[in-house]
Amino acid sequence: MGNILFIAGLTLIIGLQKTLLFFARRQKLKGTAAFLAGILLILVRWPLIGFCVELYGIFVLFGDFLGTIAGFAGNIPVAGPYIERALDALGARRRNAELPV
Repeated sequence: MGNILFIAGLTLIIGLQKTLLFFARRQKLKGTAAFLAGILLILVRWPLIGFCVELYGIFVLFGDFLGTIAGFAGNIPVAGPYIERALDALGARRRNAELPV
C-alpha cells in the first residue's frame, strides 16, 4: 500500500508527465521493472523476495540522489555532525558535486 501511495504522491508533486518520463527513461528501465516486479511479488504473497527486488529497483532509480540526500542529512541540527562524521568515515560524501537534477 505504501508503494502505491509513494507513486501517487510523486505524481502529485511533480506531475503525471514528468513522473512517466522519469520512470520510462532508458537508463531507468531496469529499476522501473524491478520496482514494479517487487510490488507484484508483494501482492502475490511473496513479501520478502518482493521487498528485496523492490529495494534493488529503488536503488537503481534513485541512486543518483543519495549523495544529495546525504548532504542534506549533514545539516540536521542535532544529529547532523554525527551523520557527517559517519559519511566522511565511509567516504560516501560528494564534495563540490553538481546536483543530479
